[in-house]
Amino acid sequence: MFYTPLPNDDGDVDSNAKAHHRAEKRRALKSHFSRLFAVLLLMYFAFTGLRSVLRLSKTTSFRGSLSSGCHSAQRNASTKAAGSSSSSLPTHYQLPSGDRIPSVALGVWKAGKGEVGTAVKACNNPNTRRLVAYSTDRQHLSPATVILTNEEEVGQAIRESGITRSDIWLTSKLWNNFHAPEDVESALDDSLNKLGTEYLDLYLMHWPIAFEKEPGPDGNSIYAENLSENPYPTWQKLEEMVEKGKVRNIGISNFNIRRIQNLTANPLKVQPAVNQVELNFWNPQPELVKWSKENGLLLEAYSPLGSNNQVGNTLRIPEVKNIADKLGITPAQAVISWHVQRGTIVLPKSVTPSRIEENLQVTALPQDLFEKLEAAAAAHPPQRVVNPSKSWGLNFDVFEY
Repeated sequence: MFYTPLPNDDGDVDSNAKAHHRAEKRRALKSHFSRLFAVLLLMYFAFTGLRSVLRLSKTTSFRGSLSSGCHSAQRNASTKAAGSSSSSLPTHYQLPSGDRIPSVALGVWKAGKGEVGTAVKACNNPNTRRLVAYSTDRQHLSPATVILTNEEEVGQAIRESGITRSDIWLTSKLWNNFHAPEDVESALDDSLNKLGTEYLDLYLMHWPIAFEKEPGPDGNSIYAENLSENPYPTWQKLEEMVEKGKVRNIGISNFNIRRIQNLTANPLKVQPAVNQVELNFWNPQPELVKWSKENGLLLEAYSPLGSNNQVGNTLRIPEVKNIADKLGITPAQAVISWHVQRGTIVLPKSVTPSRIEENLQVTALPQDLFEKLEAAAAAHPPQRVVNPSKSWGLNFDVFEY
């Protein structure tokens, strides 16, 4: 039988009550210290976590994806996802190699003789000193004749400007006549010699179309079907140029999704760093932008304001003017900022020093204004300006096949 002993008359009740009271105080004190310790522990973890975040924000803000140009050649800088409404836009994007390519560049394609040097030297001033990069281009003059339009002038201007090689980003391209593996290195060496440099930061396969090295009897280029449909041998030679240190990064230009997949289906040692394509309000290519973002391929926009005949219309687009008015920026800056916010590199062409500097000043667009401009760009039929399919005598559209 269980029972509770009765108190006796010699003071057991009082002593038991005191003992019970002391036990209660000990339990309360223990509980108090336990709660205090828990609070201090939470404060410690909160503080150390915040300190880690602050350290991270100082070194790496906004990580994101994957020319003729004026942009920074720094190897380490921030990136940001397309469409973000953060207060800042990325100055660089990280490439598969670990190099970081500037988000805005100076386009020099079709720049007149003597103008390229002026543009290059304009970049060498206190406001753009760390925002320097140039790329060259080959201009197709006739079905079989290709000349370098500005490599020598870019190289000379760089030497005269006093800019050090580490402060610039140089891009050039492999023309269609030199896709045969045995011709790739000599074409690259020719560019390096003209530019006066030992390496390129980026070397692009200019088109997915290959020509035979020599023209036909009629003087026209001869379509090389095998290397056009299977660019892997050309790419393997480009990979070899990376291994030799003549090129830091390799990429493609004017490739549609099918042609990209046709190349990347092979066991590549070096992934394409960039796909340079025509991107602007009139030809926004939303499907390619979406696919490239999902597959980690950085797009580089040439003719970002449209062709020479389209630029004026671009700057008068109501959505563009609205953004410019609300943010206190120029219409050109609004469009360039839109491109960067889409997650692409931008190559605005200019040979005017003040405009070169202006074009480098990008601003994050409020999300609603960004989406309105994006919707307006996709609301009309695309108007592609650069399409050499007919002039090359192809019986197909290079962008559709």
